[in-house]
Amino acid sequence: MSCSLSLKTFVGKVAIVTGTSAGIGKAIAETLVKHGVIVAGLARRVERVEEHSKQLGNESGKLHAFRCDITNQEEIISTVKEITEKLGPIDILVNNAGLARATNIIDGDVEKWKSVLDTNLLAVAIFIKEVIANMKLHKTKGHIININSILGHWVVDMPLINIYPASKHAITALTETVRLEINREKLPIKITSLSPGYVKTEIIASEEFAKEAIPQSVEIHKGLESQDIADAALYILSTPDHVNVNELTVVVQGRPY
Repeated sequence: MSCSLSLKTFVGKVAIVTGTSAGIGKAIAETLVKHGVIVAGLARRVERVEEHSKQLGNESGKLHAFRCDITNQEEIISTVKEITEKLGPIDILVNNAGLARATNIIDGDVEKWKSVLDTNLLAVAIFIKEVIANMKLHKTKGHIININSILGHWVVDMPLINIYPASKHAITALTETVRLEINREKLPIKITSLSPGYVKTEIIASEEFAKEAIPQSVEIHKGLESQDIADAALYILSTPDHVNVNELTVVVQGRPY
């Protein structure tokens, strides 16, 4: 996919990508850098982003590492401010960082629920608020991509996944709500919900999730690759001004998720 798409509109422009230390965020950051974008890669494990930046040193774009705990509102605000001061106005926001904690609802761990909602929902809303303020100030034709999930559209029987589908259903509603607000104010900003099916990332591979958390219909070795989602993001950003991809769902061929 990526070989035929172009990000000419965004060459030399600034993108914020959250959760870039591994997985989908890392792949998206790398893809943008290879297409000439200046990427602010946010992560708590910032040393991973710094190492990735060195590996991308010969590309046309540039990856800059920023440490940020996205569950802390003040850190989000100060980090966005730091990025704009160092790199310039923001043209792209990719809300990628996500969290799943193994528990359940009827007798689960409330603190785990809160950490998931803080990361998957509230941080996304705060980043959108801060970045759109910057885009409005600079009259930017920007684009926001919220990395959603197939679980943001329907719920499957996955023990221990608990509040995660609810957090992603909220992202579906949040994205559409922001689109309506953007349209109401006639802002030249696009917003897209990108919903992957099962992707082979560190979340599912973590020790916190036992095998019973994964449906038998999901074969671990047959999930999507992070680059598949990065290519989907590239397609979304490559569309002309008059085209907005409201929702893009990506799954493994022949499987429901």
